[in-house]
Amino acid sequence: MRCPIRMPSAQGMARSFVLGGALWGAASGLQSAHAASTASLGSPFLAHQAVYELSLQKARGNASVNNARGRILYNFTGSSCEGYTTEFRQVSQLDTGEAKTTLSDLRSTSWEDGEGKSYRFKIETRMNDASTGSVDGIAERSGKSVTVKLKQPKAKTFTLDSATVFPTEQVRRIVAAAKDGKSLLELSVYDGSDDGEKVYNTLSVIGQAIPGERAPATPDVSATSDKLKGMTRWPVTVSYYDRSVKSATGEQTPVYAMSFELYENGVSRALVLDYNDFVIAGALAKFDAKDSKPCK
Repeated sequence: MRCPIRMPSAQGMARSFVLGGALWGAASGLQSAHAASTASLGSPFLAHQAVYELSLQKARGNASVNNARGRILYNFTGSSCEGYTTEFRQVSQLDTGEAKTTLSDLRSTSWEDGEGKSYRFKIETRMNDASTGSVDGIAERSGKSVTVKLKQPKAKTFTLDSATVFPTEQVRRIVAAAKDGKSLLELSVYDGSDDGEKVYNTLSVIGQAIPGERAPATPDVSATSDKLKGMTRWPVTVSYYDRSVKSATGEQTPVYAMSFELYENGVSRALVLDYNDFVIAGALAKFDAKDSKPCK
């Protein structure tokens, strides 16, 4: 008998969007960098709300997943001068056969300043209507380190190396690398995942730019948005590796990987979440651009 399937984390899904840096959250830090204003990239990150409809794309090997469905609600606001606020909620259900289902409700809120120096986060997880934990903390960059102070799941203070980035910063760096014609980007990302002590090594693979006039291969609401039509986008795959896991062979399997098309304003579409045993697709079902206060 196989071990129970580990449900994807809310933070992990958010990384890609946060690309916003979000996702991508994951990823990642869907995130990426803020030593420079997003305005310097030509297109500041767009404040917006997006809904992604989730469905099972495929299951591998002996994975006992017969079906998966759900929805992600992603709300991204702010600017490089006032910081970025991300609200994320994912409700999903996995059917694992024999009339067994697992329902998860994952919520996270975070704020990241425009230079990637400060990151506040709060994450709550429920499984089958029962709370399975919460994480609450703040990370501050100063000098040659990042100091993390957790309130939950237990009070703890620890430091990370200065190369670690937060989610929105991660996304900014991915966009910057794409604009520079780079195909690979390695980043260490912290977003408060799991027990708040997890750091991921990430590898982003960036494909060739897709001209704005080229319609998506799989149509969705992005094709009718005035904020997205005509805007360059790139196919991106971000693989997340657990930094605490050491491989005897030197090769490590990612905990999961996220693929998506990333617009230069931080919006993502055509999400694919690969959790090794199974793969979930996230179609952009609703998209609303929001107004942001211009930086003074």
